[in-house]
Amino acid sequence: MTDISASDIQSFDLQEGGVRLSLLNYGAITRGWWVTCRDGIVPVVLGYADPAQYLSDPFYLGAIAGRVANRTGGGVLNLGGKQYQLAQNEGSTHLHGGKRGLNRRIWDAEHDSAANAVQFTYVSPDGEEGYPGTAHFTTIISLSGGKVTYEMRAEVDRPTPVNLAQHNYYNLSGAGAIWDHRLRIAADRMTPKAALNITSGEISPVDNTPYDFRDFCSLGSADPEREGMDMNLVVNSNHAAGSVTAELEAPNGLCLRMFSDQSGLQLYTGAGLANTDGAHEGQSIAPFHGVCLEPQGFPDAVNKPTFPSIIATPERPYLQKLTIDISEGRA
Repeated sequence: MTDISASDIQSFDLQEGGVRLSLLNYGAITRGWWVTCRDGIVPVVLGYADPAQYLSDPFYLGAIAGRVANRTGGGVLNLGGKQYQLAQNEGSTHLHGGKRGLNRRIWDAEHDSAANAVQFTYVSPDGEEGYPGTAHFTTIISLSGGKVTYEMRAEVDRPTPVNLAQHNYYNLSGAGAIWDHRLRIAADRMTPKAALNITSGEISPVDNTPYDFRDFCSLGSADPEREGMDMNLVVNSNHAAGSVTAELEAPNGLCLRMFSDQSGLQLYTGAGLANTDGAHEGQSIAPFHGVCLEPQGFPDAVNKPTFPSIIATPERPYLQKLTIDISEGRA
């Protein structure tokens, strides 16, 4: 049970030209993102009109997920010769930081009007959700030049895993299913899954799989049976700094361009979304009505020695920088 009430939630707005962003101190959530295009003002990120509804949200809408995003098999962490049991919140699996991950915490917030940014900070104590060590998290969300940047940091007092994911659900049409959205990702490989949706530890080519988005492909064409997609793609190692990691286009002409410094990108087409009342005007929350593009380290990396390490240390603090531009493009 949470001891947080609606009165604890604060909202912050950032605006520049035809772009408006609404942020919450609960979960450092991106509550809404509105873009002006030829069709008028479009809500491009799924969210609730009433901030209090996030207290019972099961979908991680717009949140910062962690300490460790994605799935950790059995919730087991072996580190420094000691085994830790993390909170299990998806059967035996540890998902997105546990029962009360960063998405269910009140962050301290400071609005920097000069930088058109909000800085969120949260101190996660030793043992929270089973994690060893104290972690000081800072997330700065800024709007500049029409682009939104998420700068996520963590300073720790001992070695401990950190792998954050920004969990927006994008729908560039504002409402309806996302099957007509076209996607391209700079990824030749992926980390396939075994039982309980846990990665097998392999890294395999995307060739002849539904996850080959090296060229633009509509989500509907990639998944004609509408089964849903949920997979970590391996961003190409020769991916040049400053180049586009992923692009998403909708028929209304809006195009999302994502720039990331992470080794993985989780693609999730929202099969687990349920029909839910309370969305922003002009949008709807339902299965396949939003697609997540979540830059992060590899899932279950703490149990896969061949995967890139996600262990932060006092000497090597965690840093992720994610920049997203949503504007009229080529569609």
